[in-house]
Amino acid sequence: MRELACIVALFAGLWLTVAEAGFRTPESLVRNVYAHYGEGAPELSRGLPRDAATARQFFDPALRKAWSAPRTEPYDFLVQSPSWKLGPITIAVVRRQYDKTYVTANFDNRGRRVVLNFILVNGPDGWLITDIESPHDSLRMFLEQFRN
Repeated sequence: MRELACIVALFAGLWLTVAEAGFRTPESLVRNVYAHYGEGAPELSRGLPRDAATARQFFDPALRKAWSAPRTEPYDFLVQSPSWKLGPITIAVVRRQYDKTYVTANFDNRGRRVVLNFILVNGPDGWLITDIESPHDSLRMFLEQFRN
């Protein structure tokens, strides 16, 4: 009986490690970004948090520091607006190229069409964002521009 309890504890620990490691598919990563932009629970409706734990979960090492650094920006890059009321979100893998996967997110924000291209990499921690491109800018350039 004790051996069975040890085996169950081992599998539970492995499951928690995998759950903390990141996202298993590119689509699930993008879906989880936009889960923070709803109208539901307040902790899930303020946009993607800027703390270190969220940065570690969503972004590759080169983008983590920029995401959590203090800055003053005119709008939220992930919804292309200072406020949001998002319509249905369409997420599609558009290209797999070498070590990167390109995923497009299409949605309406207050009646305005938004298209963003997520550039994702799959590493030991699961899928992570290496950059996001809008028709006019990229997340890396945007964060650098409004850095304090």
